[in-house]
Order: sequence, then C-alpha cells, then structure tokens
Amino acid sequence: MSREENRRARGGLLRRHRDFRLLWCGETAGRFGASVTGVTMPLIAVSRLDAEPFEVGLLTAASWLPWLVVGLPVGAWVDRMRRRPVMLAAAAVSLVLFAAVPLADRAGLLSIGLLLAVALLTGTAGVFFQTAYTAYLAALLTPEDQPEGNAKLHGSASAAQIAGLGSGGLLAQVAGAVNGMFVNAATFLVSLLCLAGIRHREPRVAPARRRPGALAGEVGEGLRLVAGDPWLRTLTLYGAAANLALMGYQSILVVFLVRGVGLAPGPVGVLVAAGGAGGVLGAFLARRVAARTGTARATLLFALGLPAFALLIPLTSGGAGLLFCVIGGGCVSAGIVAANVVRATFQQRYCPPELLGRLTASAAFLNYGTIPLGAVLAGSLGTLLGLRPAMWIMTAGVPLAALILLFSPLRRVRDLPTSRQPLRPRGARRPLGLRGTPEPG
Repeated sequence: MSREENRRARGGLLRRHRDFRLLWCGETAGRFGASVTGVTMPLIAVSRLDAEPFEVGLLTAASWLPWLVVGLPVGAWVDRMRRRPVMLAAAAVSLVLFAAVPLADRAGLLSIGLLLAVALLTGTAGVFFQTAYTAYLAALLTPEDQPEGNAKLHGSASAAQIAGLGSGGLLAQVAGAVNGMFVNAATFLVSLLCLAGIRHREPRVAPARRRPGALAGEVGEGLRLVAGDPWLRTLTLYGAAANLALMGYQSILVVFLVRGVGLAPGPVGVLVAAGGAGGVLGAFLARRVAARTGTARATLLFALGLPAFALLIPLTSGGAGLLFCVIGGGCVSAGIVAANVVRATFQQRYCPPELLGRLTASAAFLNYGTIPLGAVLAGSLGTLLGLRPAMWIMTAGVPLAALILLFSPLRRVRDLPTSRQPLRPRGARRPLGLRGTPEPG
C-alpha cells in the first residue's frame, strides 16, 4: 500500500490528527465569535449609539488598521519565536477586550470611542494571531496534508461565520446587541483551551534570529520576497484590490439592510448568514476543481467568475427581493473562500518555512491594509451619496479586482508552481517542471 493509500485508510485529517483537531476546534470557535461581533458591533453603534454610516465604516476600519501599522514587524517577530505562545497571548487579550464592552455598558461608559478602541486593540491581537497561525499550520501538517487541512479550516470558518452571523442578529433581537459580545468572549476562552491542549512543540528559534538591529532587515526580506516574485506579487495585488471592495461593501451591509431595506436586527443576521453559506460550498469545491482544472485555472474561476454575482446585492429589496442578497452574497463567499484555499496551500508549499511569518505579514500588509481604506470609502460614499449607490460602487469593484489575475502569468499556465526556482541565465534552457508552468523569476 502506498503512503497516500495508507494515509487515506486511516481516515480523514480530523480523525487521525489530534493536534490539528484541537487547532481546528479553536479556530472554528474564534471564527464563530468574530462573526457574532461582525453583526453585533455595527448594531450596537446603530441601535444604541445612533451612529452614522461613516462611523460604522470607521469601526471596520479600526479593526483592520493594525495590519498597516504593525503588520510588517509582526511578521519578523513571529519568525523569531515559537508560534503557539503568540497565539495563546493574542486569544487571551481578545477575550478580555470583548468582555469589557458589555461591562462598560453596565457602568454607563459605552461610546463610539470605546468601540473604536476595542476594535483597534482586538485587531492588533488578530494580526499576531493570524500571522502566527498561518506559519504554525505549515509546521503542524505535512505537505501532503496541507491541502486537506486548509480546506477543512476554510470550510469550518465559513460554517462558523454562517452560524455566527445568524446568531448575532438573533442575539441582538432577543438579548440585546451588547450582550452578544459575551458570546465572542466565550469563544476565545474555547480557543485558549484548545490551543493549550496541543501536544506538538516547536523547536526553539536559533539565537541568531534575535540579534539586535536585525528587525528592519528581516522586514525588508519579507517585502522583497513578495515584490520580487511574480506569483506572490500577483496574488498579493489581487488580494489588496479585492479586499478594498469586498470589505468596503460588507462594512455598510448591516446599515444598508436596516435603513435601506427596512429589516429588523434578527432577519439581518439570518440574511447575511444565508449569503455566507456559499463559503462552505467553496471550501468543498476548492481541492476538487483545482485537481481537475489546475490550481491556476481554478484560481481564475473562483476569483473572477463567481464574485461577478456581487452586483445582485444592491438590488436587494423587501419580500422576494431579499433573494438578491442571498444569491449574490453566496456566490461571492463561494468564490473568495475557494480561492483562499488554493492560495493558502500554494504559499505553504512555495515559501521556505523560515520565511512564512514574514511572507504572511508582508502579503497581509497589502491585502488587509486596504480594508480600512475600503471601509472608510464605503462609509463616506454611504453618507454622501446614499447607501444603495455606495453598494453599487463597492460591489462592482469585487469582480473588477480579478482583472489583475486575468492579465498576469496565471492566465498562461495550468498550475501554480510548488517550489521557488533560482533565476536562470539569459538563453539557458528551461528546466523540466510542472506542465505549462513557467519558472518564476
């Protein structure tokens, strides 16, 4: 029996890999809580504090702004230390901060300023967690298991998002939006317990990694890796453009559904959750479509074809018109999640392990750094032009972002490469490699 057959005979990854199972449970719990917050935080601002669309956009911007401020040095710091303790500390900080919101409300201290501070600080903790988590997963799983691991994590994240969005709206209607923050705090407690139970221990980082004055050089190394490699550069630029539009319209979606369509908080959560259901399908299809069509072609299909249905969302109205939001949101979720599964597996195989933290942070600096800009832009457009025109502008940007991929090397190949190759001299023969995959350089 071959190694692959023996691995399959032992069952799926969740069944046979205890440490991955714990990581999966903790990450899924955290995603559920984050989704609850994604509904309850804007609802707190709108229903309790009478916030304007611009202020609601600022809440989303504040939670992603840390990627612009500390994202690059965090990548170098994470590569200098073991990743699991970083994740534990970040989860603990988030637990305390989210629990502080309902406590502040009971003390009469709740304000937009406080919500912005919590969003900013938990966003900073999220930078540390996400950077360490991406690098830690590559060390926890073998290259053969990484595609399955990424698919399961992205699929469960989408399912948790659906449940969290629906629960957030219902919690806000039944118990109040502020009390929904207790749920998010509880999920980070679950995440802490799961991470603490993982037995895998990373080796200590070589002391040379901690020499004084090396931080700027290590940050520069990560930036040069992304800027100088055509595959990483293309995917990073696409991610930046897509997130600008994607998170822009999502930052005002709750306000649009409440004030533009006239829905109550409970139906808002259910409707947004239904739109996010496509993410589960996207995670399920990612590996299968990539195996049949090739990873590069699958990326184009997922990033350009399905997100074009985002243009249905601004058509949302009462009654049967709510289906526009469900179908549009579902197709966007399916495409984005599937593309992320393929891209995550590519990066974990393609990048040297000792550079994964810096690659993650450098790519995220651009990918996530545009999110606060998109949120502020959407909030400003919503205030100046109205919510529906703002939704038209931002949703149109989602499929347009994929033109970066269409006019890139991905269009000419079947598969993304699985390892980095050195530059070859001019006129040298091209080495054998993946079918149809040019050597990056």
